[in-house]
Amino acid sequence: MFGPPPPPPTSTNTTGVVVAFFFAGLAVYSVLNALIGFFVFFAAISAQGSSNPYVIAGTVVLAAVGLVAGIGLCFVRKPWARGTGLGLMIGWALWSILSAGFCTGLNPGLYT
Repeated sequence: MFGPPPPPPTSTNTTGVVVAFFFAGLAVYSVLNALIGFFVFFAAISAQGSSNPYVIAGTVVLAAVGLVAGIGLCFVRKPWARGTGLGLMIGWALWSILSAGFCTGLNPGLYT
């Protein structure tokens, strides 16, 4: 009387997109970490007084890029944004662990 039922909604598999952009976010954070890290390292070496302001600024920038931008991208709820956000956050954590906090500024005692 009313006709056939509507077809079921098509499900799109976005796992591949999330994984691909995860690795892209990890690579982007790694490049930014290297660039910002070199600038902070050279600024801390050439500082006349205390090098702590440079290390603190570098730490805040790297945490903002890795964690704040990563969490913000995860809230967008698009596959590319979620993958990139996860890559940024895991990149920050990975470099913090592998370098004992040297690359992300979490261990400023290594700079002296």
